[in-house]
Amino acid sequence: MRVSRIQAEENRQTVINVASRLFREHGFDGIGLKDLMETAGLTQGAFYKQFASKEDLAAQASTRALESAYCRWTAAATANPEDPLGPVIGFYLSAGHREEKSDGCPIVALGSDAARHGVAVKASFEAGIRTHLDILERLISETQGEEFKSRAMAILSLMVGALTLSRVVNDPGFAQAFLDTAAAQVRNIAAA
Repeated sequence: MRVSRIQAEENRQTVINVASRLFREHGFDGIGLKDLMETAGLTQGAFYKQFASKEDLAAQASTRALESAYCRWTAAATANPEDPLGPVIGFYLSAGHREEKSDGCPIVALGSDAARHGVAVKASFEAGIRTHLDILERLISETQGEEFKSRAMAILSLMVGALTLSRVVNDPGFAQAFLDTAAAQVRNIAAA
């Protein structure tokens, strides 16, 4: 049975959304197309009508995940105009975010996987990382410049690293110490 163009596009968006979550939870190679499509409520055959390859889907799902993360950062920052960086630090470097596998930070969840993928996936991540850096630059200063670009890079690196380390240790106290230490250092870097 043929589906309309509108339904086909809705199905495509559903697959991208599902892949965005499942890839963050399982990695690009940790979920097969059959299971991914089944979770999206579609058949595996429908995949090939909508995507050139799994790599194509990985790039599009990465873009979607990074856009979602960007929206979370923006929403957190606008929640407190007096200290816009505070809410970003608060949610990003939290135990709750550490436990969010399918909706958490795609840079943490998929960064090492993306490094082993092709140009399209890396391009999605590069664009998303640049967007995150732009947000951080705006949050730490009204004026843009090389000093703020390097601070934004240090902050993003510290936050991503701390969240990653907190996810790979078993001891909850040790995990929280990474998050707390990073939060304090991020504030120091931003205030410098």
